[in-house]
Amino acid sequence: MQRVENHRYWRSGIRAIPGTLLVGVVTSMCFGLRVDLTVTGFLYLIIVVLQSLIGDFVSSVVVSVIADLCLNYFFVPPIFSFRVSDSSDIWALIAFLVTGLVITRLTTRVHREMQVSERQRREMKLLYELAQRLFALDPREPMLTKSVAHFREVFGLRAGCLYDGMNAELHCDGDSQTGLADRTRAAYLSQQDSDDPASAVFTRVLRAAGNTMGAIGFEGLRDADLTAGPLAELAAAMLERARVFRDASHASAAAQAEVFRGAILDALAHEFKTPLATIVAAAGGLRETGGLRPEQLELAEMAEAEASKLGRLTSRLLRIARLDREEVKPQLELTDVAELVIHLADEYAERWSDRKLSLTKAVTSAEVLADAELLQLALRQLLDNACRYSCAGSAIKIGIDLEDEFVALRVWNQGRPIAASERARIFERFYRGAETRQVAAGSGLGLYVARKIAQAHGGSLDLESDGPLDSEGTSFRLTIPIAKSDSGQAGKTA
Repeated sequence: MQRVENHRYWRSGIRAIPGTLLVGVVTSMCFGLRVDLTVTGFLYLIIVVLQSLIGDFVSSVVVSVIADLCLNYFFVPPIFSFRVSDSSDIWALIAFLVTGLVITRLTTRVHREMQVSERQRREMKLLYELAQRLFALDPREPMLTKSVAHFREVFGLRAGCLYDGMNAELHCDGDSQTGLADRTRAAYLSQQDSDDPASAVFTRVLRAAGNTMGAIGFEGLRDADLTAGPLAELAAAMLERARVFRDASHASAAAQAEVFRGAILDALAHEFKTPLATIVAAAGGLRETGGLRPEQLELAEMAEAEASKLGRLTSRLLRIARLDREEVKPQLELTDVAELVIHLADEYAERWSDRKLSLTKAVTSAEVLADAELLQLALRQLLDNACRYSCAGSAIKIGIDLEDEFVALRVWNQGRPIAASERARIFERFYRGAETRQVAAGSGLGLYVARKIAQAHGGSLDLESDGPLDSEGTSFRLTIPIAKSDSGQAGKTA
């Protein structure tokens, strides 16, 4: 810092040389021509004004003091002496010095403001050119790397670096001699701007909407006090633009993938249905013909059962594809949910005889306008999950209740609850939790399909962290609106 101050004073002294020489010339001329004190003083003031226009404040003060001393020594009696015999001359010298200093101050300020204004105009022009180049970039190309190149070219930088904090990527251009890449990364990690005027290296942290997005570093940047801030804002805008385009591209790709996946599922399901129906019919016919040995009969029954199971899965895939495309419109008819649940409870109690399945009914009848086949499919998904992800001998509870204008169906199974980190994603298509993949095989479609069906009926399907059936385990709550035409009698209390 001391070296910088000394350098500044030396520079001011050099700038004072032209004014000092001019004072010497005017002094020689006026003294030789016997010009009076007043005229000489005005000539000195003109020199001070000229010095203020070409120099800084310090150099102008130096010239003002030298001019005042010359005026005293050569033109105020007694001459060739700094003594003043008349008090009025003392006030005249003081007035000259004060006037010179005031003029110096005002002229220097106006000159400096003109210089700053010119710098701002020039930098604004460069910023406008840079902004035009940046926003003309094609987002499909490596936009951030090209952005840094434009920063360097327009502002004449030795090097530039842009750190993308979201992807931990560093984009640099130019030949850095001060380790600019490391400085830029360090600025992002420390969340602090840094200035190094000695090496002309400046780093700025990039923020948008209160979030830190990255950092940018400049090497060889002139007028950093004027340009570093606007350049950082442009860089932040480019990072945000790149992020938005990247997110939009990912969303578009994901949507396109979903369309293709749905089309493939639909096509495969259609192709499977005919041969599966043939296999089921052939296996059933073979079984009915008789004359089979016990082991042959067992194989025929197994083939028929597995083909039927695969047929149901195929039908489910077809429905999933159509639900995704909003093609499935529920065929609404008056359906007694209680009767449907009782039928399913008996079926699953027989199929999963090693589970303690129980049914709790707060109503004996609960009629809704629903597609019975779709509603049954949703309930089967919940019951399948409850049975498959519970241990032998554990309890499974089914509940039916009325909640305002909805019939609420709850399926609870005893066991380890779903992790809090996975609860927000369990209804996503094809998503399976880390623990569930180790317990049983599955496709990750069950809960997705069940929620789609509930929503198609104007209801909902949610995971209850602490279900009313029990506090230990996993509870799902499916709601269906009560039939509007007979809502007063749709539910009969048990």
